[in-house]
Amino acid sequence: VNRSANALHTIGIEKGDKVSFISPNIPPLLEAHFGVPLSGGVLVPINIRLNPGEMAYIIDNSDSKVLFVDAAFRDNIEQIKDKIPKIKEIITINDTTECEGLEYEEFLKRGSKKEVEIPVKDEYETITINYTSGTTGFPKGCMYHHRGAYLNSLAEIIEMSLNQYSSYLWTVPMFHCNGWCFTWAAPAAGAKSVCLRKIDPAKILELIESENITHMGGAPTVWIMLTNYAQKMGIKKFSHKIIITVAGAPPPPSLLRVLEKMGAEVRQVYGLTETYGPHTICEWHSSWNKLSFEERAKRKSWQGVPYINAEVRIVDEEMNDIPEDGKTRGEIVMRGNNVIKGYYKKPEKTEEAFRNGVFHSGDIAIVHENGYIEVMDREKDIIISGGENIASVEVEKTIYEHPDVLEVCVVPTPDEKWGEVPKAFIIAKSGTHPTEKDIISFCRERMAHFKCPKRVEFVKELPKTSTGKIQKYILREREFAGREKRVS
Repeated sequence: VNRSANALHTIGIEKGDKVSFISPNIPPLLEAHFGVPLSGGVLVPINIRLNPGEMAYIIDNSDSKVLFVDAAFRDNIEQIKDKIPKIKEIITINDTTECEGLEYEEFLKRGSKKEVEIPVKDEYETITINYTSGTTGFPKGCMYHHRGAYLNSLAEIIEMSLNQYSSYLWTVPMFHCNGWCFTWAAPAAGAKSVCLRKIDPAKILELIESENITHMGGAPTVWIMLTNYAQKMGIKKFSHKIIITVAGAPPPPSLLRVLEKMGAEVRQVYGLTETYGPHTICEWHSSWNKLSFEERAKRKSWQGVPYINAEVRIVDEEMNDIPEDGKTRGEIVMRGNNVIKGYYKKPEKTEEAFRNGVFHSGDIAIVHENGYIEVMDREKDIIISGGENIASVEVEKTIYEHPDVLEVCVVPTPDEKWGEVPKAFIIAKSGTHPTEKDIISFCRERMAHFKCPKRVEFVKELPKTSTGKIQKYILREREFAGREKRVS
């Protein structure tokens, strides 16, 4: 780490300078989470699934001076060199072939092992800038400070039971909320980090055994892929207990059932890029073990209670706390040390998001009688049909109960009579052939008819982010293409 920080000084990085990284989950990116801050710089990890133009926007918007890029993405940079004039040095991470310019290992040799004086004088100084997905325009740079990164890392150690005997498999992208802060949490706990270039079910199952993996995390789609492959290969159970953190969307009951049988302990968390990743967790009550599987699955899908270092409220439009009745809906707002300083160079967006002294998530939730939160939908994903509000998440949960459904996404689609109605995009399980009529009838037996999908489209894949989160906005925009605005 000292060598990395000293090497950065040799190429001109000074306090506050930005250093961008375009890399999969490999050791240099993990090292950068320590080396860049120690140099006084600010780390800017970039989503490797972005197109070259989007990468250029982030590199330029963040004012990065140095860019580290994995050789697999070097061609992307060649396409945008004229769009990133602030970059003074490009370092290629390459351990296979010859490369143009400075290579990572050669770069490290420039730095001495001499101990670097810690440059941080204020714990609220920026440590990293993580960019949002940009689903409603250009992505926003979320400024994390040293205090928040430190406290959130400690919270992860506590909430996920990390210790020196743990072995953490990198299924969460390090460019996403700094790997939900496990880039710092795992080393701080003394745990072993096992890097993974890409999500590969066969490789994951191999590493679980060879590296005695105890912890890993990701969106439900990652675990659906893994369990499907395991079943295909006849693997019914892990050889040891594994704690799997699920984020991005509630895990469907069918997935929970398989993971439970395989011996995994699922811990569901909820959060945003603006909250350093996880902000709440569904803490499990031992008394719930006596419930039926259906009831256990229902509780496991709750977003739960705040992390040990977090503050969460569910409020109405007047900023009053809603009752804990499991019915009344309100917006999730947060504040605390693990909420961002603000959006980089976007004071208006920062002011809007932090009105009334709290961060507004835009997520709609209810609070159960035991104080547990359940997210009902994103404010922007609510379907307004004939004046009635329909939570797309509620419809998805019902459809997931169908035995032939592997994945589902529900969005609004235009309707002459009702303005808009729910439409379900479904990936069917291999070897099954459900019909639109099957799905609609299934839903009508289980929920109010106005909430049921009026149309169903079967697809081979759903648009997803690099972390496996389904991108509803892409399907929604497709449905409303050619219309000036959504019908409401």
